[in-house]
Amino acid sequence: MHLSATFRILLVFALILLVIKRLSLGSAFTLGAVILGFIFGMTPLELTISMCRALIHPKTLALSLVVSLILVLSHSMEATGQMERLLQGFKGLVANPLLNLAMFPALIGLLPMPGGAVFSAPMVKNLGRNRGLDKVQLSFLNYWFRHIWEYWWPLYPGVLLATTLADMDIWTYVLLMIPLTPVAVAAGCIFVRNPSASTSDPKLEATIAPRFAPFLKELGPIVTVIAGGLGAGFLLSLVISKVAKELGLILALVVAIGLVWHSGKLSGTERIRMIVNKKLLSMYYMVSAVLIFKEILQASGAVNQISRELISWNIPMVPISIILPMLVGAVSGITIAFVGTTFPIIFALLQTLGQNEHLPAFLMLATTSGFVGVLVSPLHLCLLLSNSFFKAPHTAVYRLIGPAAAILLCTALVYFSILYYII
Repeated sequence: MHLSATFRILLVFALILLVIKRLSLGSAFTLGAVILGFIFGMTPLELTISMCRALIHPKTLALSLVVSLILVLSHSMEATGQMERLLQGFKGLVANPLLNLAMFPALIGLLPMPGGAVFSAPMVKNLGRNRGLDKVQLSFLNYWFRHIWEYWWPLYPGVLLATTLADMDIWTYVLLMIPLTPVAVAAGCIFVRNPSASTSDPKLEATIAPRFAPFLKELGPIVTVIAGGLGAGFLLSLVISKVAKELGLILALVVAIGLVWHSGKLSGTERIRMIVNKKLLSMYYMVSAVLIFKEILQASGAVNQISRELISWNIPMVPISIILPMLVGAVSGITIAFVGTTFPIIFALLQTLGQNEHLPAFLMLATTSGFVGVLVSPLHLCLLLSNSFFKAPHTAVYRLIGPAAAILLCTALVYFSILYYII
């Protein structure tokens, strides 16, 4: 009995999603890549060669190193107390109570820390407890605003992987995706009652002195990474093209980490502990596994076969670009998962249909749809930790997340229409 290519790839997706709860994400994707290769007719030798080719590809090595260094920077800023000082330095700079609450998780969101929402939760609770907001609203604010940058912020692995797969300049991607952040901010504010300034604690307010200089000082490593990384990436692109942006980020990250270590006076032992830890190896493994899966998708011929089938079934590109990423995002709870598994299929379909000129529109729609899936995922670590900290019922928090996510998706569809038909 001959199974369609689409059905076979759905079986592989189902297997990956089934074993994610038992295995690490990296192991789940590695297993999925092996099974994918076999069911699409690859020999063990062909499979091994393709996996090795993916592992030693400059993009794989560079992207994995960037993600690892970002984690080192995040952990270093946390260990030296710089992240705490950054949040404290922000207090009092914004007068609006709701924006004050939202900016704490948003600042944490500038650095992609696994489960980072729990880091900003005490700050949100401290400011929100006398503002008339309940635990459900506080958990929602802490969770939602933690992720307002993830559509385009260059430090997020999903963004880096998306630009790599789309072969798109990072600045072009940023300009394409940045309008979604103000939409996310607005969607997050609509469903939260504006906190009352009159119920604030005078003793708490007395400890808040608006000083901009200390805040900028603590923000220095992040500014170094963004400005230095993009600047160095541009200069390197004049000489080399393949991994210019990744090398620029690597150089900037190394400088930023050095600054944090120096100012925080970390000992040699502490610095080694930052570099040699299981979380870094796990992240490196996860990125490599996703890129191996992407390579096997191409090398096995699965992408071409699926593209031909979907075209023959006359399934429009818009629902494909929404449903596939959203499904994988919702079940995995991780951005890099839906980017690595579904984007190669979507891009191949566009090429087969002769719609490459509309790639930015479909890239935006697929990214937003996938991330909406991630935001509503019951496996999203930030959501679980935030609800646990505030002791907020999951169903009650979902009543706020659902409408906000729907606004985001509807806006993406309008934006898609503008990109597709006008721009």
